[in-house]
Amino acid sequence: MGQCGITSSKTVLVFLNLIFWGAAGILCYVGAYVFITYDDYDHFFEDVYTLFPAVVIIAVGALLFIIGLIGCCATIRESRCGLATFVFILLLVFVTEVVVVVLGYVYRAKVENEVDRSIQKVYKTYNGTNSDAASRAIDYVQRQLHCCRIHNYSDWENTDWFKETKNQSVPLSCCRETAKSCNGSLANPSDLYAEGCEALVVKKLQEILMHVIWAALAFAAIQLLGMLCACIVLCRRSRDPAYELLITGGTYA
Repeated sequence: MGQCGITSSKTVLVFLNLIFWGAAGILCYVGAYVFITYDDYDHFFEDVYTLFPAVVIIAVGALLFIIGLIGCCATIRESRCGLATFVFILLLVFVTEVVVVVLGYVYRAKVENEVDRSIQKVYKTYNGTNSDAASRAIDYVQRQLHCCRIHNYSDWENTDWFKETKNQSVPLSCCRETAKSCNGSLANPSDLYAEGCEALVVKKLQEILMHVIWAALAFAAIQLLGMLCACIVLCRRSRDPAYELLITGGTYA
C-alpha cells in the first residue's frame, strides 16, 4: 500500500516537473509581454521600478526550467539529496513569487498617481511631428486605446500646439476608425473619440500588472503541489523498509 502511494506521488511529481517546463516558457512570455507593452507607454509612466516584478518573473521562469530538470532527475534516480534540493529550491521560488504578487499590487496602486503626474508633461510637449518620440507615443496611444487628449478632445484647445496650428482641429489620431473623411476638426465632434486617454492608460497598465500577479499566483499553487508530492516521496522513502529494499535490491532476512 505504501509503495503504491509512493509510486502515485512520483508519477504526479514527474508530471509536475513537465508542467514546470511549460510554466517556465509561459512566465518568460508574460515578462517579455510586460516589457514590450511598457515600451509603448513608457512616456506616460516614469517609474521604471514598476518593471521589477516583470524582471523577477522572467528570472523565475528561467529557474523553473532548471528546477524541472533537477526534479525529473531526482525523481527517476530516487535521490533523497536531489529531492531535498528540489524542495528547497521550490520553496525559494515560491517565496519569490509571493514577493512578485506583493510588489505587483504595490505598483498597481501607484499607477494612477504616476500616470497623472507624467501625462500632463507629455501632452505639453506634443508638436505633431513624427520625429518627436513623445508625439509618436501620444498618437500611438490615442489610436490604440481609441481616446483623445487627457480627459476629452476639448482639452486640446489649451495646448500650445493647438494655438500654433490655428485650424481648430485636433491630431488625426483622435479620429474614429469609422470616420473615413475625418480631418480632426472640432466642428465635427462625432468623428472624434470622446473618451480621454488618462483613465484608459491607467487601466491598461494595471491590466499588465494583473497579468504578472495572476501568473505568479497560478504557478505558486503548482509549486506548492510539487513540494507536497516531493515531501511525500521523501517521507515514505525513509519510513517504508520495503521501499528501501526495492531500491537497493536487498531481501528480508
